[in-house]
Amino acid sequence: MKQIVTTGIVLSRTDFGEADRILTILTPDQGRIRVIAKGVRKIKSKLAGGIELFSVSQITFIQGKSEIYTLVSTRLEQHFGHITTDIERTMFGYEVLKRLNRSVEDNAEREYFTLLSHTLIVLDQLDVPQPAIELWLSAQLLKLAGHSPNLTTDNSGQKLSQEQTYGFDLDTMAFVVKPEGSYDANHIKLIRLAFGLESPLGLRQVKDISKVLPASLQLIKLMNSQFIHS
Repeated sequence: MKQIVTTGIVLSRTDFGEADRILTILTPDQGRIRVIAKGVRKIKSKLAGGIELFSVSQITFIQGKSEIYTLVSTRLEQHFGHITTDIERTMFGYEVLKRLNRSVEDNAEREYFTLLSHTLIVLDQLDVPQPAIELWLSAQLLKLAGHSPNLTTDNSGQKLSQEQTYGFDLDTMAFVVKPEGSYDANHIKLIRLAFGLESPLGLRQVKDISKVLPASLQLIKLMNSQFIHS
C-alpha cells in the first residue's frame, strides 16, 4: 500500500480499544483525515511524540479501504508549549481546534491549515490579547466561507462615514446608519483589519484596541453564528 507523507495538526483524539487512538488531523494537501494510531497509548510508543495537541508534525500514513487510515510514523516539527502555561489560552486553544474540526470539510483547502497554524503561532505568544486572536480567526473563517461583510458602503449604498454611527443588518451583511448606534469608524477599521491581515499579530499595533474590541468581537461572533457551523 502507498505511504503518504504530509504535515498535520491534530484536531481531536479519541481512545480506541486498549492502546490505540483515532485521530482527526488537518493537513495542507490531504484535507481533514482520520487515522488510527495503533499502540500509541503504550509507554514505549514511537508515535506518541508526534501527535501532541497544539503542535505541527510530519506524519506518514497508509490509505486503505476504510475511511480511517493507518498512521505509520510521526515527527514533531513545532510544539506551541506556551499555550498550556495559561489556563484561559489553553481552553481557548481547545475551542479553536473544535471550531476548525466542526467548520472544515474533509476536502478542506490549504487555507484552513494555514489559518490554524497562524492562530496557534500567535496564541503561543502571550503578549497578543486572546480576544484579538479570536476576532481575527472568526473573521477569517467567515472570509474563507464566502461570507465577508460589506465594509465599504452601508445598506443603502452610501460610503461608510467617519462621522456616522451604525447598527448592522445580518440579512444584507452591511452597516445601517443609526443615531447612537453601537458601531463607529473605529469599530469598522478594526473589523477591516481582522478580515485583511494575514496574521493577528498586526492587531496588537492598534491604538486603544480595548475600547472597540469587545463590540467588534461580539458582532463577528454574531455573523459566525449565522453562517458558520462552529
